[in-house]
Amino acid sequence: MQVAVVTVGDELLAGDTVNANASWLCERLTDRGVSVRRVTTVPDEIGDIARVVNEYRAEYDAVIVTGGVGPTHDDVTMAGVAAAVGRDLEPHPAAREWLTGEGGYAAEDLADGTADLPAGARMLPNDAGVAPGAVVEGIYVLPGVPGEMKAMFERVEADFSGAETHTATIDVDEPESELIDRLSAVQERFDVTVGSYPGESVRVKFSGTDRDTVEDARRWLGARVEEASGASDGTVDDASE
Repeated sequence: MQVAVVTVGDELLAGDTVNANASWLCERLTDRGVSVRRVTTVPDEIGDIARVVNEYRAEYDAVIVTGGVGPTHDDVTMAGVAAAVGRDLEPHPAAREWLTGEGGYAAEDLADGTADLPAGARMLPNDAGVAPGAVVEGIYVLPGVPGEMKAMFERVEADFSGAETHTATIDVDEPESELIDRLSAVQERFDVTVGSYPGESVRVKFSGTDRDTVEDARRWLGARVEEASGASDGTVDDASE
């Protein structure tokens, strides 16, 4: 399964807020075997949201949009998603019913637009806040407040799955530039994805759908790293269902 993540908010683009939602979602999706192909941040503009969401929904199995959900002047994500799928934004009876029932809110206390969703969308209750989310044509719209986003994602997490993946890592005390040939060789020899991440040492990560192949790739590289590099034994971890 291939997914794109779209985060909405002027505050993200200005650097006022760290985009922790994208990192959290990518980690959870990867753990479930889902391939995240794009992470894009767009401003609080209906046209920008509609354009990016429309492009991604044509390319990937699902699009997760987070941020800009609610009744305030800059919460325009629902309108942008509605425009992307060519639907009207309208009051959603199930959303209003949930808010005034299980949500415990009085109808007269709800700000105008709180329960407006794209026509025909499936409503996602907000267990940690007020504004509901929505699912429409493979687009999942979640709030931007981290606690609300996480709680709502857990309601739909089962919709996202892929092949079980395994990972293994090895730390190498050599410059990354000196590992290029060996990294290329291990990727050619084994059916794994190889990533290298420099820091105090170079951490090499192997990922694949076959646990034994991943471990063989780790051992193969480890055997070819000079003893002076201080390579660790590394471990193999299961990623997701």
